[in-house]
Amino acid sequence: MGRLFVVNLEGKFYSCKHCRTHLALCEDIVSKSFHCRHGKAYLFNKVVNISVGEKEDRMMTTGLHTVADIFCVGCGSIVGWKYETAHEKSQKYKEGKSVLERYKVSGPDGSNYWISHVGGSDADDV
Repeated sequence: MGRLFVVNLEGKFYSCKHCRTHLALCEDIVSKSFHCRHGKAYLFNKVVNISVGEKEDRMMTTGLHTVADIFCVGCGSIVGWKYETAHEKSQKYKEGKSVLERYKVSGPDGSNYWISHVGGSDADDV
């Protein structure tokens, strides 16, 4: 296996909650309106320091999509998924973008989002 090169982001960023590897900049958020089985999830234009798993078709709330799970290169934890293909015309804007599950990443201020978090908002939602 080759040497692991990790990109260090500058500014406000999200990181893996397990190993703190930088994953995405706040300015690359497209939407905070996504959901996953653990709660909130954010759609990003660009995510770094991830490896992409096998593509598979998944029926999601907004229709059929071809997606691939994404993993932190620092520790191997699954942190979200990448949209490869959207089969519905109205969902094409998601193609090539990635979703980070809020439960699996630390926010820009180092905060974590817990499953038991009900009501209110994340500190970084303000």
